[in-house]
Amino acid sequence: MSRIAVRPYLVAKDAEGSFRVTVRTTRFNSQGYPLVTATMLDGGFPTATSARTYLRDTYQAQATDIATK
Repeated sequence: MSRIAVRPYLVAKDAEGSFRVTVRTTRFNSQGYPLVTATMLDGGFPTATSARTYLRDTYQAQATDIATK
């Protein structure tokens, strides 16, 4: 298991073809291993660009904070 923290925002395409945003929070246990909690936001976006724009406007996310899948 890697000890590197994951990017806090994930933009992924679902089965219906819309893009969903997942907000991930990372904390570390006493041995230094990451514990990641992921929460998928309600609603979808028609394009990945609109999802990224939403993250930048709402969460002040930088481009390096956003992962795509």
